[in-house]
Amino acid sequence: MSSTTMMETLTIKTENKFRTLTTKRAYKKGEIICAMPSEDVREKPNRYTVQIGRDKHTHVGKLAALNHSCDPNVILDTESMEMVAARDIEKGEELFFFYPSTEWQMDAPFICLCGSANCINVVAGARFLPLSTLERHYLNPHIREMMIELLNNTKHNLEKIKS
Repeated sequence: MSSTTMMETLTIKTENKFRTLTTKRAYKKGEIICAMPSEDVREKPNRYTVQIGRDKHTHVGKLAALNHSCDPNVILDTESMEMVAARDIEKGEELFFFYPSTEWQMDAPFICLCGSANCINVVAGARFLPLSTLERHYLNPHIREMMIELLNNTKHNLEKIKS
């Protein structure tokens, strides 16, 4: 199935200016739902992009209607540029991903209302979350690399104190 055909299995619904992305078919855990668009890559994020590298953000078209959840049912894999089912998904179900899995520091943070037992409350990017929260989620390579860099930089803080 081509990614164009796979994109056709997704529907954007709009209610009171609030957009959601739902699926017209069921998916099994681990199944590829569609390819992520990567034709329009930019250095700066906006509300229609997903971070795919340190300074790379791709305009994701229809996938920009994907909402955040602290208990997501899809993963955006920025290595293979695919959206994958994180668990079994029913036909007609709304699709959600964990924004900090791709976003280091968000352009427009917001209050999360997902209601999950593990809700992070404020969605601002992976940079602002504790490791104990992040370790429960799939994190893309650029997020893991930036976390390691942030942790390594704490050594410099000790050096500043000692000098």
